[in-house]
Amino acid sequence: MQFKQKLSKFQFLFAVFFVVLVGNTQEKKRYKIHTIAFYNLENLFDAINEPNKLDEYSPIMEIKTDRAKVYKRKIKNMARVISDIGYDSSKNTPSIIGVCEIENHVVLEDLVNSPDLIDSDYGIIQYDSPDARGIDVALLYQKRIFTPLHSKTYELKIYDREDNKRIYTRDQLLVSGKLENEDIHILVNHWPSRRGGETKSRSKRIAAAQLSKHIIDSLQTKNPYSKVVIMGDLNDNPTNVSVKKILKAKTKKGKVGLKGIYNPFTKFYNNGLGTTAYRDTWSLFDQILVTKPFLTKDYTSLKLYKARIFNKNYLITKSGTYKGYPFRSWSNGGFSNGYSDHFPVYIQIVKEVKK
Repeated sequence: MQFKQKLSKFQFLFAVFFVVLVGNTQEKKRYKIHTIAFYNLENLFDAINEPNKLDEYSPIMEIKTDRAKVYKRKIKNMARVISDIGYDSSKNTPSIIGVCEIENHVVLEDLVNSPDLIDSDYGIIQYDSPDARGIDVALLYQKRIFTPLHSKTYELKIYDREDNKRIYTRDQLLVSGKLENEDIHILVNHWPSRRGGETKSRSKRIAAAQLSKHIIDSLQTKNPYSKVVIMGDLNDNPTNVSVKKILKAKTKKGKVGLKGIYNPFTKFYNNGLGTTAYRDTWSLFDQILVTKPFLTKDYTSLKLYKARIFNKNYLITKSGTYKGYPFRSWSNGGFSNGYSDHFPVYIQIVKEVKK
C-alpha cells in the first residue's frame, strides 16, 4: 500500500487496544475497535457524460483536456483519505463508511480497487436515486468484518412551495447486518441543500429528518434496543430544528432515553469546529448519531468509544483566500489536486475481547 505498511492478517481482522480498568487493580482488558465513518466525496463523477442525467453540471465535465487523468487522481486522493480515517488508533481502515456525492456504482468500484483500499476488500451497497444530477449515497464495508443482511432505500418526496413541482433528491439508504455477531443498522443520508438560503430551504431538511425519524422508529418498534447509526451530510448543524427537534438528538448521554438518539458532534460545533466552511463561517453538516444501546457501560457488546472530525493537516488549504478551509478538489473550473470541501467524520465503537 502507498500510505502505510500492510498489516498482518491478525492485525487486519482484530485490531485491539488496551486500557486500565477494574477498581484498584490494574487489569488490562483487550478490546476490538471499529471505525465507522462518513465522507462527502465532493462530486466523485466519472469522465463520461451520461445523457439521461444532468452530470454535465459536475465539475469534472468543465475540464476540457486530460479528464481521464484527473478522474484517476481524484479516485487516488479519495482513497488516500479513506484509508487514513481512524487508522492511528485502530490500525485498520474503516470497517464501515458511508459516502455521498458519488455518481454511480462504477466510481465506487474504482475507489475500492485503488491501491490504498484494495487490501481492505470493501463491499459496496449503492442504489441509483432519483436525484436530478444523479448523485447518490452509498455504503462501503469490509467484507471480513461486516455482513449485510438487508438493504433498502427510502424515497424523500418533497415539492417546491411556489409551483408544487416535485423536487428530486437523494434517497435515504438503510443497511442492516452483523458486526461482531451483533445486529446493527446504518442509515446513510444526504439531505437537501441550502440552495436559496437556509430559511427558504429549511422545510426540505425538516422533511428529510422526519423520514429518517420514521425509519428509526420502525426499527425501534420491532426492537426498542436496536443499535442504529445515523450518518450523513445533513446540510444542517447539530443545533438546527431538523436535528435537535425532529430527530430529538441529545447532546448529553445522560439525557438519552430508551429510544433516544445521541449526537456526539454537538460539542464540536459548540466549540466552533466544523466540517465545511463558507464565507468565513464553519458549519458542521457532517454528523454521525447513535441510539441509546451504544451508550451503556457494558463493553461485552459494541459501545461508543469516541467521535472525531478527521481534519489532518493535508486536508486543509494552506494559502490564499480559502486558507484554513478544507482543501477541495475543484476550483475555478479546474482540478486543484485537493480532496473535498468537507472533512470526514467518524466514530469508533469497541467491544471487550473475552479471555
